[in-house]
Amino acid sequence: MTSLLTAAAVAFTPVPASAGAARDTVMEALSQRLFPLFDAAGRDPATLDRIKAGQGVTTLLRVRQERRAACGQDLVCAAQAMIWTPTDVETMGKATAGLTSLPTADDGAPAQIRREMEGVNAIVRTYGLGQVPSYPQIDGAGMIDPQERQARLQAADWLSRTPRDKSAQALDPSIDYALALLDVSDRTDAIGYEPLTGGANAPAMARAKTLDWRRYRFSAMILTGVGPEVDDMPLSPYGKYHLRLAASRFAQGDIPFIIITGGRAHPRATRFAEAEEMRRALIDRYGVPADAIVIEPYARHTTTNLRNASRLLIAMGAPLDDDALILCNPQQSAMIESVQFTKRNADELGYQPGQIGRRFSPTELAFRPSLTSARIDPRDPLDP
Repeated sequence: MTSLLTAAAVAFTPVPASAGAARDTVMEALSQRLFPLFDAAGRDPATLDRIKAGQGVTTLLRVRQERRAACGQDLVCAAQAMIWTPTDVETMGKATAGLTSLPTADDGAPAQIRREMEGVNAIVRTYGLGQVPSYPQIDGAGMIDPQERQARLQAADWLSRTPRDKSAQALDPSIDYALALLDVSDRTDAIGYEPLTGGANAPAMARAKTLDWRRYRFSAMILTGVGPEVDDMPLSPYGKYHLRLAASRFAQGDIPFIIITGGRAHPRATRFAEAEEMRRALIDRYGVPADAIVIEPYARHTTTNLRNASRLLIAMGAPLDDDALILCNPQQSAMIESVQFTKRNADELGYQPGQIGRRFSPTELAFRPSLTSARIDPRDPLDP
């Protein structure tokens, strides 16, 4: 198989941009979700030209192109050549400063492009170069046959050089290379439920628009996920306990919504999203109304459970100066309140997704969400 791939690589000639570019709706959606700044630049030739005209950018891009060309048919070398260096990141950050046409987070375009470039690096290292992620039982590509890894690298290389409509390929192929690595690895999790304001969440989102939030003690209940460790198990034992807790607490009537947060986490690459399964059980087993439930089906870690729940509260128009209530088992609840969890947020997110407040019981904690949670961070490409 390797010899066939090598021969095909030698014969392959990239399609020139003038020949036209196909629209790939999956890649397009993934690009918008993970790399909003690069994606917007790719759609606007004038903005792309302004970035290229930034100090040092022309030299930077030329050096990167030469580095890739020097790899020849060495696919591992080609993957390594896609990595953005700290100097690259600094140069591109300066080039995007002041570009008001680009979508940015609360900390500005340079910080957002840094996250997106580091996101490319994280994807290439994990899905291209086999670097073991921080949570290998949840994230990453898993154990892959060497021939399959070779095929993925080759396909990603080809895809990054084949024109795609509305892409940032005219700036650098690394963005599409990273997107292709996720695609060929079947890890397009980040776009599986978009838009989150529709689908299963539509009834609750509609209700939120007319809700008198002042009637309630808490803006929402945040029900965290605890995934199973057994293949083909939709709900873990702890998950079933969380459901009983949530149904009992919701029945008190002082919380308008249950935000269930948990994605396809345990075991790695499972087909079950915790939030979906828990929503189904709350409706079928406990009779909780569908318009009282909001699912957050992406988070695979407790840090992003709270970050993503905060994003949904923002999308719902909930008053952010009101507390939400975190509900989970006593062990997880104690962990969320700990100094170690504060450090995890700082290390993994770069900020605190909100403020942990008063403890009401071994399973209940007050939580005040933060607007900082709205930042998109593709360094966690399955849950940005």
